Amino acid sequence: MPELPRISGKQAIRTFELLGFRQVRQKGSHVILRRDTKGCVVPLHASLAAGTLRSAIRQAGVTVEEFIQACK
Repeated sequence: MPELPRISGKQAIRTFELLGFRQVRQKGSHVILRRDTKGCVVPLHASLAAGTLRSAIRQAGVTVEEFIQACK
């Protein structure tokens, strides 16, 4: 499995938006993104932990490879 990049919450949100997700709401420092019936929660932290980012990717129904490709 490819290694996830160390990115901020804002960068992760930007990448999910490139994959077709849109922000539907925010509660505190957590942004909820949605695309069709899939959604994910991304915290607005300066640096996301690998497990947190992997969890958001899993919630979104996107593969890690797709996410890394969109991140570049």
